[in-house]
Amino acid sequence: MNRSPLENKPLPPEDRVGYALVGLGKLTLNELVPAFRLSNCSKLTALVSDDREKALEIARGLGLEEKDVYDYADYDRLAERPDVNAVYIVLPNALHREYTERAARIGKHVLCEKPLATSPEDAETMVRACAEANRLLMTAYRMQYTPQLWAARDLIEKGDLGRLKFIEAVDGQTEDDPGAWRLKRDLAGGGALPDIGLYCLNTARFLTGEEPYEVFAYQYSTPGDERFKEVEEAVYWTMRFPSGAVAHCTCSYDVAEAKYLRAHGQKGWLSLDPAFSYEGLRLEVVTEEGREVRQMREEDQFRLEIDHFSECILGGKRPFTPGEEGVQDQRLMAAIYQSAAEGKPVRVERLEGKDLFRGAPPRRG
Repeated sequence: MNRSPLENKPLPPEDRVGYALVGLGKLTLNELVPAFRLSNCSKLTALVSDDREKALEIARGLGLEEKDVYDYADYDRLAERPDVNAVYIVLPNALHREYTERAARIGKHVLCEKPLATSPEDAETMVRACAEANRLLMTAYRMQYTPQLWAARDLIEKGDLGRLKFIEAVDGQTEDDPGAWRLKRDLAGGGALPDIGLYCLNTARFLTGEEPYEVFAYQYSTPGDERFKEVEEAVYWTMRFPSGAVAHCTCSYDVAEAKYLRAHGQKGWLSLDPAFSYEGLRLEVVTEEGREVRQMREEDQFRLEIDHFSECILGGKRPFTPGEEGVQDQRLMAAIYQSAAEGKPVRVERLEGKDLFRGAPPRRG
């Protein structure tokens, strides 16, 4: 496989990177399957699920055959499929490590949903497993592939806002189902923070290009609320960056939906509202020259993410959001939880430089 899409022109089917989708939940069916239909260099070649009837029905709709459907017990048989070059793991967080290690052992590249794992140690193990197998591991941070966030980052880097002083980021929604796996600690590893708060954390790191060296956090759960017996309802935290910029972040599982970000500089500010939704991202910029809403073409975020990984596989490049990027967020989330438990700021290793954990930038335009 040595062909890459030229000027965003689709590759013929035989030259595309083949994927097995591992897990057929809501995200897979509503977002990932449509993204593959829009892809320029990726294709679906197999499905993995513990519900065979459901998987067979979906496979038929996708033009796949019965032989293309696997369950979790025979997952390792994907080794026999040369047309499956990579797996996209869309399972509860606590299963990411096992299915990544198994994929590496059978020679498959891995695109894994966020958060990468449920602990820094598990995430580091996943990175090692793929490195030792000479397979790529990419964390599925769709936000870092959106044109709107890249436009925001460009404004900050070029100094259009003046020196960046602080970022405000909020991601809140309502989780109504007490039986949802995201509310089970042994499956999710945490509550609002690793699910939606991670967007605030990761996007602040992306926009600054820096790594925070201190966090100060507080977490809260409504007393007696059955939904939050095992995981937290909300986390509020601050991060300090080497440049002097500060990020104030909030995530909650019990508020009306709010997903916005504002970055404030000495000479202006920008706003993304919504900032973390699957579509409809809106970038507004206010500078000394006036106020403007940037009109940008709507792109399928998951298609951009998947095709970037495929281009990295085809071209032998390190992904922009490799496993190491996911590991760093796990370390920072661990520090946030520690700060909330201790009620005081927590220092992490101070790292100087830009984009220390990221690989080749994605195709733009």
